[in-house]
Amino acid sequence: MSDAVADYSFGGLLHAGSGGTFMRFPHVKPDADTLKKLGITVGFIGFPWDSMCISRTGTNYGPRVIREASDQFSSYSANLDIDLSDHYTFADCGDVAVVPGSPVRTMERARRMMSEVLGAGAIPVTIGGDHSITIACARAFRERYDNPGLILIDSHFDTAEDVGGEEMNHACPIARAVDAGFDPSKIVIIGTNGWLNPKAEFDYARQRGMTIMPIETVIEKGAVAVAREARAIAGAGTDSVYLTFDIDAIDGAYAPGTGVPAAGGLTSREAIAMVSELARGGLGGLDVVEVSPPYDHDGITSRLAVKLILEALAGATKR
Repeated sequence: MSDAVADYSFGGLLHAGSGGTFMRFPHVKPDADTLKKLGITVGFIGFPWDSMCISRTGTNYGPRVIREASDQFSSYSANLDIDLSDHYTFADCGDVAVVPGSPVRTMERARRMMSEVLGAGAIPVTIGGDHSITIACARAFRERYDNPGLILIDSHFDTAEDVGGEEMNHACPIARAVDAGFDPSKIVIIGTNGWLNPKAEFDYARQRGMTIMPIETVIEKGAVAVAREARAIAGAGTDSVYLTFDIDAIDGAYAPGTGVPAAGGLTSREAIAMVSELARGGLGGLDVVEVSPPYDHDGITSRLAVKLILEALAGATKR
């Protein structure tokens, strides 16, 4: 099967999907004309890929398990008195047809798939997968928007220019976003853990003028205040803002199912409050990455990932 005619509803791997969709939303092929005709405003994309991971693997099973966890949720929140279905028309566009051993071809397939969703005027919500998947997301987003902003929530900077010569490693997505044309002054990195990052990545971010808000800043100012500052920076004069959320930004006590569980990271409540406030500025796309089901306990991390997605979408309705 050539890339040009790849079947995006099935990645060709056993872990690519169980046939279920996110929250049982209808499956719609990622074709801009079809999505536009159906009035789709949010398109979910699974990206079952962890070939660029240098820590514990297993995130290739993330999309499948997060979709399964979403069965426990409804589109209505009694606490917020909001039904997301009143504000969005949803579709699950299936999984990226990954090519094992080929990050270049895989990222190109993913970029094209996301471009179709963006081309329909819909918000792509991508479920990883290791953090290298954001490389494809950022490329598609930059093609759609001339002047985009970007917010990263993560224990790590992810600004490595390469790892052992590999430029698509999961430690490199923010550097690749800069390569794609994102203005570093419109990039905000939240939640970094000082003991989990090499100095070179810190220097890359600082020297290029990115805004860094480490976990200590969140503790000092509070999650909501930090989120307001971040969206003001990333959204100042930009066409749209992309949010990428690495689940390892959350303390391992609340999110054990990931490659590098963080000691002293965000609490789940801080993370929920943060994404809700960030989204009030409007989001053009988002991803949740690094959920690794083999290390999860009773689906704690996958259920939290679902809630973060729903809270972000709910927050965006209050723009």
